[in-house]
Amino acid sequence: MLNEVQLQGMSVAELAKKLFDNEPLFILDVRNESDFDEWKIEGKHVHVINVPYFEILDGAAAAVLEQIPDDREVLVVCAKEGSSKFVAEQLIEQGKANIAYLMGGMKAWSEHLEPVKIGDLKDGGEIYQFVRIGKGCLSYMVISNGEAAVIDAVRITSIFESFAQKKNVQIKHAIDTHLHADHISGGRRLAEQSGGAYWLPPKDAEEVAFHYEQLEEGNRILVGDTEIAIQPIYSPGHTIGSTSLIIDHQYLLSGDILFVKSIGRPDLAGKAEDWASDLRATLYERYKRLSADLIVLPAHFGQVTELGEGGRVCARLGDLYKENPGLNIQDESAFRHTVTGKLPPQPNAYEEIRQINMGKMTPTEEEQREMEIGPNRCAIHDA
Repeated sequence: MLNEVQLQGMSVAELAKKLFDNEPLFILDVRNESDFDEWKIEGKHVHVINVPYFEILDGAAAAVLEQIPDDREVLVVCAKEGSSKFVAEQLIEQGKANIAYLMGGMKAWSEHLEPVKIGDLKDGGEIYQFVRIGKGCLSYMVISNGEAAVIDAVRITSIFESFAQKKNVQIKHAIDTHLHADHISGGRRLAEQSGGAYWLPPKDAEEVAFHYEQLEEGNRILVGDTEIAIQPIYSPGHTIGSTSLIIDHQYLLSGDILFVKSIGRPDLAGKAEDWASDLRATLYERYKRLSADLIVLPAHFGQVTELGEGGRVCARLGDLYKENPGLNIQDESAFRHTVTGKLPPQPNAYEEIRQINMGKMTPTEEEQREMEIGPNRCAIHDA
C-alpha cells in the first residue's frame, strides 16, 4: 500500500514560484495529446513530456517509468487533478521519489495570479503587476495614499480585493485598456464591488450594455491625494479603441498593442485589413514620440522567455525599438502582410468572450472557466 505521506501535492502558487526562480522541473502531462499541443506548462528549466492517461492505463506505464528522472523533482499534471494524482501514486509505488501532482490541475493553473512589485511612484506610491502565468495575462494595481486603480483586471477579482485589503487601500478605479477578446474582464465587477468607477475606451464600447466612464486621451485619472496621474494615450490597432496609459511619467501600460517580444494582432474583431494601418501608426508614430525611457508594461506575454527577474514582464521602450521584431518592419506593405497574413490561431471562444465583456452574455462561472482554457494568443508572433 502507498504511504499517504509520500504522495505530495504541489499548489499552483508553489509551481509559479519555481518557474519565477528558474528551478529545474520535470513535468509528466497526462492530458490528451490535442489538449497538450494546444497549451502546456513551460519554463526556462522545465522539461515536459506528454503521455496520455489512457495510454498509461493501456500498458505504457513501463515506457513512462524509463523516462522519469531520478535527479530532479517530477510533477504530474492533468486537467483537474484526479488523473495526475493516480499516476503519481503509481510512480511512487514503482519506487520513484520526488513525485508530486499539480493540485487543481490545469484549470487551477489557468486562474492563478502572482503579484510582483514593479517599482515605486512619487510620494510613496507603488505599482504592482499581477502575473497570470498559466494564461499569459498581466494586470496592474497602482497604489497611492490609501487609493488604488486596477488596470486590465481578469475575472478572478478576489486577488485584487484581498491585495488591496492587505495594502489598506480602497479601489477607486478599474480600467480596461480595450475590449478584451482573450479573457473575461473583471474590471466592471471589481468597480461594482468596490464602489469605484469603471473606465473603457468609448470606441470599443459602442455596443456595451452597461454604464462606464469614457477612457479618452486628454483625461487625467488621479489616484490618492498625492495625485499619481494616469494619462490615457489613444493607441488603436489591436482594437479601434485601444488606449495606452502613462503612469507617473515612468511607465507605459501598452495593453495589447506592444509586447516584450512581439506586437498586437489586429484581427480579433474581424477587421485586420482596416486596423493594420492604425496599428502601424500607433507603433511607428505615436509611440515613437514618447520618451524612450518609459518602461513598457503589456497586458499579456506569449512566451516564458518574456518573464524577467522575479517573474516581471517589462522592458524599456527604447530597447524594444532596437530588439522587438514587430517594431523593425520598415516597409509598410511587409508590415501589413505580417500582421494580417499567417497569424497564430485565435484565442479560445474569443467571440463569446467579447460578448461577455460587452455585457450581452452572462454564462455560469464554470462556463467562463471553460471559455478561458488555453493561451491568450494576442500577439502576432505567438505560436
